[in-house]
Amino acid sequence: MDILETITANTRREVAWQKQALPVDALLRLGSPWLAEAPCSMRRALAESETGVIAEFKRRSPSKGWLCRDAAIGAVVPAYEAGGASACSVLTDGGFFGGSLEDLKQARRLVRLPLLRKDFIVDEYQLYQARTAGAAAVLLIAAVLSPGECRRLARTARELELEVLLEVHTPAELSHLNGYVDMLGVNNRDLGTFRTDVENSFRMADRLRREVGGGEGPLLVSESGISDPETVVRLRDAGFRGFLMGEAFMKTGDPGRALAEFIVRLKEARP
Repeated sequence: MDILETITANTRREVAWQKQALPVDALLRLGSPWLAEAPCSMRRALAESETGVIAEFKRRSPSKGWLCRDAAIGAVVPAYEAGGASACSVLTDGGFFGGSLEDLKQARRLVRLPLLRKDFIVDEYQLYQARTAGAAAVLLIAAVLSPGECRRLARTARELELEVLLEVHTPAELSHLNGYVDMLGVNNRDLGTFRTDVENSFRMADRLRREVGGGEGPLLVSESGISDPETVVRLRDAGFRGFLMGEAFMKTGDPGRALAEFIVRLKEARP
């Protein structure tokens, strides 16, 4: 099994246990302070932003190990907001990325940024978890879903007022695109090998623009491997409006400061 298959198999086991321990109806009966209001739009936040940076909170990576073992949501995510992030991605996988749903809940209590639940979503139950934990959007990964599964999950997300970021790595995975997708992301990291090549976004840019059509189609996002402002400028010229960055900030030991400095350099680099 490659890394992605290993993670996905583990996720399916965990979700099966979670559903048995706390079924959806019981989850909803527990209540949530965020169910009474519609989440803010991550798509709109990116579209209206000068920078479009989605700053990610991630303690570890399967390929890199621990980036910042003791990173605290309370220190990092508010600093991301103050530093100029347009949105924040929170890893909620525990075994491979060191995250949890509690991280997402704490982030929602502390900031007004739209929050993305980043995980390996394979079951509708995880969408209910995301909604009750305060997420504004969820990640659906084409590589772990069939087109039919992707459409079903995206439709349920829409019913729950969650936006969908669909992640693809190859042109063939564009078959997963459907009318419930709000943002279309290109992962520059091959999830089978975890090798990263930011040029993947540029190689796919023309095809993506044809697929999404005009301004009403999904907003384009480039994910992973971005570390310098000049790359973001080039990506914006290619049609991308969201830029998901995590390791570049988390490995510094002061992610909020690293983001703020990056935003300053990005504004200086833009024509």
